[in-house]
Amino acid sequence: MKKDKPGRRGFIRLASLGLGSLSVPPVLSATGPISGEQLSAAETPLRIVCIGAHPGDPEFGCGGTMAKYADAGHLVTFLYLTRGEAYDSRQSYSVSAALRTREAEASCRLLKVKALFAGQIDGNTVLSNEKNEEMAKLIVSEDPDLVFTHWPLDSHPDHQVAGLLALTAWVKTGRKFQLYFYEVNTGSETMAFSPTDYVDISDVRDRKKAALLEHKTQDPEKVYDDFFRTMETFRGLEAGVKAAEGFIHFKDKATGTAVMVRGR
Repeated sequence: MKKDKPGRRGFIRLASLGLGSLSVPPVLSATGPISGEQLSAAETPLRIVCIGAHPGDPEFGCGGTMAKYADAGHLVTFLYLTRGEAYDSRQSYSVSAALRTREAEASCRLLKVKALFAGQIDGNTVLSNEKNEEMAKLIVSEDPDLVFTHWPLDSHPDHQVAGLLALTAWVKTGRKFQLYFYEVNTGSETMAFSPTDYVDISDVRDRKKAALLEHKTQDPEKVYDDFFRTMETFRGLEAGVKAAEGFIHFKDKATGTAVMVRGR
């Protein structure tokens, strides 16, 4: 991959996401910032799965990055662990699930991604051998090159379960895909998150927000202003751009690199 002149943080540019063997991570590796034109489709588009515990999690956490992949011609699926059934105690799970499913599907259309649901229940998600097998099968059915999911160090139990299910699937499938963790509400939910990688979302920030606003039951304008606008700006400051999303690229000894969260 061609390297740019390093900026404050420095990155490998996303001049090509279509590395045949994926021997080099096709997202940013910490050495100058990327722009919209730098995400070009491979000869064979990448297949990407982004796992979220609830409708809205992938959109809020990394919707900008997923929009950029989709715009570049790659195939992106949002795999929601639940349908957000428990968000309102005043109504039945079936009513809440129907509302939040429609919101997720509308949001996905704006981001040009596919919606898929794993069938667990909001607030009562399960981490077990059975659920590990189910998640691994779902992920394998999408044949991904890249998987993004929640950082498991999170105060929300559903986020923990989503992250660990994806991690277990990565192990069970023989580490056949690149695994990245994203953050959600760092400071109030996601904990001890220090990105190894950044994506400049300045050119898709408005579209990401429009997708978030489709989640009308979640008071999205306030949530965005209170949490995600600040996070995007802060990660942008770290990366030397207007707005960015941060990720932790997970590696282990089997890939020749010790698991490490690189500080700034």
